[in-house]
Amino acid sequence: MDLRQLEHFVAVAQERHFTRAAAKLHIVQSGLSASIRALEEEMGATLFLRTTRRVNLTPAGAAFLSEAQRVLSAAEAARNAVAEVQGLKRGRLLVGAIQGLAPFIDLPRLLGAFRREHPQVDIQLRFDDTAALIEGVLDGRLDIAFTQFVEAPPPELAARMLACDPLVLACPGSHRLAGQRGLSLEAIAGEAFIDLPAGHGTRQLVNQTFAAASLARRSDFEVNDLTMQLDMVAHGLGVALVPELVVQSRMRAEPQAPIGFATLAEPEPCWELAVVYGRHTDTGRAGSAAAEACLRLLGAPLPA
Repeated sequence: MDLRQLEHFVAVAQERHFTRAAAKLHIVQSGLSASIRALEEEMGATLFLRTTRRVNLTPAGAAFLSEAQRVLSAAEAARNAVAEVQGLKRGRLLVGAIQGLAPFIDLPRLLGAFRREHPQVDIQLRFDDTAALIEGVLDGRLDIAFTQFVEAPPPELAARMLACDPLVLACPGSHRLAGQRGLSLEAIAGEAFIDLPAGHGTRQLVNQTFAAASLARRSDFEVNDLTMQLDMVAHGLGVALVPELVVQSRMRAEPQAPIGFATLAEPEPCWELAVVYGRHTDTGRAGSAAAEACLRLLGAPLPA
């Protein structure tokens, strides 16, 4: 038996009439009659005594009615519980993020505002690289992720753009290229680069940019986070391609730090930040609702 058969049975038991029950359920009477017959065959018992004027429950039907109502009530409670999770009334929100979001969004402020608006939702936050975050959303280990990506997201994912910032060449303040504008890729290809690991979106974007121009470059160092990357640049160990706002934020925070930057010739590669969530799944629906709430709290409901 299935829930629909139980709904049919309870409707007939309440109405004591097949025609009225069919109208209440918005189905044809013949379909309702067939559903009840199939249920009786499966149960191996007659559930209704049928007369020309009225339908009454048999003793077996009366016993079955209370259990059918209990099952339907439990199913409705289960549906409501899922709806509450998807509607962010309660449950758990698994959030992923890349490092270095501060120049673009204030993640603690955003999550604090989200918590005040949805106090019954537990929030878990995990930092990782771009590839791991996208994989986490794909396999359901994350509901949403604030991440940078280079190519179009897989068809199973949806993405809402939050920021697009040009990459600039971060270099020591005394570097010969510091302060220059419109540099070609050829002009910087011979520099010693300080890179993030291969799973980071920025590294992927830099690699693809040089590959598209059929240029090779030096990668002398690989570090795990943006702060270390810029620290090494400041100490003259090399240069790095990073979002312009990241460099400007660092220079404002540490005006005495020996770091500068140079812009690239148009069309310069653009660093894109998005909130990513799944499509067409329970996790995706919860992630979509969370993404919409975050965009509203950010005041940036940008197009998909």
